[in-house]
Amino acid sequence: MKHIFLSIFIAIIHQMAFAQSERKYIREGNEYYAQENYEKAQEAYLKGIEENKDSYEAAFNLGDALYKKEKYEEAAEQFEMLANTSSDKQQLAQAYHNLGNSLLKAQKYQESVEAYKNALRNNPTDEETRYNLAYAMEKLKEQQQQNQQNQNNQDNQDKNQQDQENKENQENKDQENQNQDQQDQQNQDQKDQQNQDQQNQQQQQQQGDEQPPKQGQSPQKQGISKEDAQRLLEALQNQEQQLQNDMKKKKMKGNPVKIEKDW
Repeated sequence: MKHIFLSIFIAIIHQMAFAQSERKYIREGNEYYAQENYEKAQEAYLKGIEENKDSYEAAFNLGDALYKKEKYEEAAEQFEMLANTSSDKQQLAQAYHNLGNSLLKAQKYQESVEAYKNALRNNPTDEETRYNLAYAMEKLKEQQQQNQQNQNNQDNQDKNQQDQENKENQENKDQENQNQDQQDQQNQDQKDQQNQDQQNQQQQQQQGDEQPPKQGQSPQKQGISKEDAQRLLEALQNQEQQLQNDMKKKKMKGNPVKIEKDW
């Protein structure tokens, strides 16, 4: 029985020692905090948590030190952890209030509004939380309006960019069509010129075929039948005979004979 009491007594002594160490670091941290030496305050609160991991005060003050160092994301994580582990309404109200403050500084206005609402659910009479809630709601409204304006500006910018791209594409297409039309016209002109040159060449060739052979040149020898040759020979003989007859007549006219008229 004495051994049991001794064990309990030793446990109480150790707990008191840990508690004293925890309180020591918390007081030390508070002194640094008052001096605005938030880095040293953070170190002291962490040592207090090492002495007692369930120390609400050390963890809460650590969140405040992080907030003062403008590490709002880390401070929010610290207060959110306290809000999820505590069941005391007063502690919950404090944790949610400071969580709302950290989120507000981080410009997470929607989450900040929800944190202040949770704080008021645990302490409806806290006027400071109510004021911060109204402020956060106003900032959330401004943020939403700004986001909408930015979205509209982005939409207009995208539309203008798309219109510009469409215009450039249309201009490029028109230029390509113009170039193609010019190329087609050049091809057609070239084709027409080739056709004209071919026609001129054909006409010149035809005119050359129709012209009589030049002096010193013999006409192309043509084939002739025996009948045609005989007729041509007879015609030449007749012409020769006629020519001789004409010459005789002229000689006879040289000695005219007088013939009296028969009245």
